[in-house]
Parts: sequence; structure tokens; C-alpha cells
Amino acid sequence: MSWDDAVELFERRGLPESTFENLYEEDYILVQGSAIVAGHLPLDAHDQTPWAQDTSDPATSYIIDGDLTVGGNLVGIDDGSAALIVLGKLTAHDVYLEGDVKLVTLGDATFQTFVGYMTDKLVMIHGDLHTSVAVFLDEFAPDLVTGTLSGRILAPAYLNLAEEESIGGLFDPTPDTPLADLLHPEVLANGSEPASFESFAGLGLNGQAIRDRVIHGLPLSR
Repeated sequence: MSWDDAVELFERRGLPESTFENLYEEDYILVQGSAIVAGHLPLDAHDQTPWAQDTSDPATSYIIDGDLTVGGNLVGIDDGSAALIVLGKLTAHDVYLEGDVKLVTLGDATFQTFVGYMTDKLVMIHGDLHTSVAVFLDEFAPDLVTGTLSGRILAPAYLNLAEEESIGGLFDPTPDTPLADLLHPEVLANGSEPASFESFAGLGLNGQAIRDRVIHGLPLSR
């Protein structure tokens, strides 16, 4: 799908120009109607998605013209600028975003665990963002949540989400449920974390284990 055709679809579905103007003007793979992915969805590994195209220069960004349900992890790590635009609701088990990844939904987003790491990204949710645990590090925060952001939120003290204008004024963190009751024990800090993931350790997490598990399609949450 060409960029011009994508813009025409966005306008018909009511996605604001203030959102899609932030996307790269590139070709997209269009998935017509709602879609279900039973397992892991790695946005960086185009040949492992159910929508891979057999061309010499395939598009690696996707528009789902409906709801998307991912039974396993939704992962974007590489700097390959992958984009996932869901013109409906998005549901996934665990989500890990890092690097220059773009995630946009026209409806609610519901995840067990949502980890955002580093700043080169675009995350815009036109609806509620529901999680059991959300982890925002290295200045990562959603660029837009028009509804309620809810769940156990782990973030540095300087990131005051309750005052973020991009979060619609509706910030509903849950009580401090012990992380051990929410997350797989392997992703909890144990004192042996590498220096490159020091910011995770400050929140009681093992960043290397989190990254390793999502890459291999293993859950972060219990």
C-alpha cells in the first residue's frame, strides 16, 4: 500500500492528521479486517510475521484495518523503523519497545506487561492503555493516551505521568502490588545486572533478562 493510499485510509477511519503526520511516508502492508496472531509478533523480523511479502524490497510496516490480538509478545527492538498501525483495538500479552519503533492504535490497548525503553519512538494510543505492569525508562513515555492509563507504573521519579499533557488527564495507577506477584521471577533484579541495564535495576528489574525473554517469545508476566 502506498503512502497516499494509507493517508486516504487513515482519513476515512478518523485517525487524526496530527498522529499520522508523524509516520514515515513509506509503503505499508495492509491487513484488511481484524487479525489474530496466535504467538509471538516480532516487528523486526519481517519474515516471521504472518503478513510477510515475497518481494525483493518488502515493506516492513503494517496497517491493521480492524482489531489486532496477539497471543504472545509484541516486540520492536531493532532500529529498522518498523511501524504497526492498528485502526481498532490492540491486545497483546507482553509488549517490549526499543529503538525507532512506531505503534499507533485508533482504539484501546490492553497488555499484561508493557516495557518502553529509549526515546526514538512514536507511541500514540487513541483510547485507554490498560496494563498490569508498565515500565517506562530512559525518558520513554507514551506520546499520547487519549483515555486512561492504568496499571502498576514503574518509571523514574523525574517522569511525572500524572502531569503529562499527552495523557488526557486520566492517570489511574494501581496500588503497589508486589512485583513478584505480577512478573516472572527471572525478570526481577538479583544484583547481577549488567551496567548497560542499570536503569532497570533501579526499578527492581533485570533488564537483560527482560530483553532476552521477549526476544525468545517468553512471557514477562505471570
